[in-house]
Amino acid sequence: MTRDLLYGVQVPGGSGWSILLRRQQALRLTAQGPDASVSMLVYAAADTTERLNVPDTLKAQMAAAVRAPMTLMSDMGKALLSVTASSLDWHDAITGHGLDADIAARFGGTTYQSARNEWRRSARTCLLEELRVHGLDNRDLHATVNWFTKIAPADDAAGSLRFVPGHAREGDFVELRAEVDVFVVLATSPHPLNPDAQWRPAPVRADVFAVDAPAADDAARQFRDESSRSLVMAERSCA
Repeated sequence: MTRDLLYGVQVPGGSGWSILLRRQQALRLTAQGPDASVSMLVYAAADTTERLNVPDTLKAQMAAAVRAPMTLMSDMGKALLSVTASSLDWHDAITGHGLDADIAARFGGTTYQSARNEWRRSARTCLLEELRVHGLDNRDLHATVNWFTKIAPADDAAGSLRFVPGHAREGDFVELRAEVDVFVVLATSPHPLNPDAQWRPAPVRADVFAVDAPAADDAARQFRDESSRSLVMAERSCA
């Protein structure tokens, strides 16, 4: 079984990062502090108009959150990534990512000129900065998966949702296997529902491994018929 570490990067809290992840490579994200949050966008590298479709991913696999061994499906029903391992059984995929207005209201506005590396940026700003480096922009935003975050009903009359503090701790991880070449964009700013009044976004370790293609008994392939079909579509596109 192939599992060779290719390289690793420490992604600071409150920043963005992007990577071209090749088929049969895996990205392992490890929280470096409590209540880490990583908002993620995913695009097929061959054609970035094909991208992660969060509603279809959840609906097809009868889920309200992302967990192993689900596949992350494109708007064409193709598996872009598979969640091969995770220390947590819940990763939010329904509440979206934070905006600059939220950050300014909660923590006060800053600029790079005034705060330098302590500049407080929203996940939206971090994602867009990475997208623009690669010729993409606002029109290319889509619903995010928010790794390490759990959301629960607030039990109020409005049917609100609430952030679950303490769900993620230092050392928690999730591993994602690329089923086709994908362009992945990450932001490590606080989740918009996190009630913490202090700006202290946790950094995240990102390690990339060479791994084997999914075997016939792969957990994602066995999870649901829809998961299996998404892997078959990915394999056919790479043939």
